[in-house]
Amino acid sequence: MKRPTIIDIAREVGVSKAAVSYALNGKGGVSPETRERILDVAAALGWRASTAARALSSDRAASVGVVLARPPELLGTEPFLMRLVAGLERTLSAYGVSLQLALTSDTETELATYRQWWAERRIDGVVLTDLRTADPRPGLVRELGVPAVLFGTAGPVPGITALRSDDERTARSAVAHLVELGHRRIAHVQGPDNLRHTLRRAAVLGDTAHELAGIELHREVGGYTEDGGLRATRRLLAARPRPTAVIYDNDVMAVAAVAHADELGVRIPAELSVLAWEDSMLCRVVRPAVTAFDHDVTADGAQAARVLLELIETGVGVDGDLGDRTLVVRSSTGPA
Repeated sequence: MKRPTIIDIAREVGVSKAAVSYALNGKGGVSPETRERILDVAAALGWRASTAARALSSDRAASVGVVLARPPELLGTEPFLMRLVAGLERTLSAYGVSLQLALTSDTETELATYRQWWAERRIDGVVLTDLRTADPRPGLVRELGVPAVLFGTAGPVPGITALRSDDERTARSAVAHLVELGHRRIAHVQGPDNLRHTLRRAAVLGDTAHELAGIELHREVGGYTEDGGLRATRRLLAARPRPTAVIYDNDVMAVAAVAHADELGVRIPAELSVLAWEDSMLCRVVRPAVTAFDHDVTADGAQAARVLLELIETGVGVDGDLGDRTLVVRSSTGPA
């Protein structure tokens, strides 16, 4: 007869493979009732621990890694990154796994960090963020054999477990809100143009505007920073005719436009409506408060950590979708 595996136990109990692994190895993360049920089913199926698997498990680092390749000035101001890290840490700490975090501004250092961590057995897996055009990281982790989860991609990546974001629905909702207010000249201030999700958002916004007769879409690169967002906004306001509404790719750029409205010589929302792709406390405390897409970044980070832990434990990664975004209408958007 075929020797039972943790997959068989998970199917019988109705829990994840990671939960079975935690219960059988005496780790936290499952309730006493679930642990007892798992152990009972394991005994009934005749499960026995593999000596090789135990040896492999004991050799683990109990740590996962994240390298954030962003400009230093952005890391200290963008709430999204800190909420993502908080979500990862919340789940990892519950399972007794630590988070190794490195900050870098160039690709070579980033790749060298992954190689060093894996060679020194300092990590059991990694979470990859901000997939870039011609990105070397997926190829590197496949080459090294590092368990990896890609956070926030627009589509599947061969050989890498991915958590997808629905940028199409968000883009269409943003344009629909502004069009309903009478806006026909809409601008998009995007993040770094070497990021795949930036290009995907720009493409979907462009397609949406093209589908709606009479809608003009203008685009500028702001790079996610306060200064970059302000420079992009100045260029848009200097155009003739200038846009009556702007969609910003993150909260920092949108809030910067609102906070510096007097300096920019524009009244918000009377002369310019402002909408942010990401919501945060910044959007709520500035005046006028910024219309933005709310989603639970912390919960998304926790989901990424759970998927990675299960991949590490079982060798099986399952693609999934991140939480939906909900448009929260505030006073920064108004009639054209």
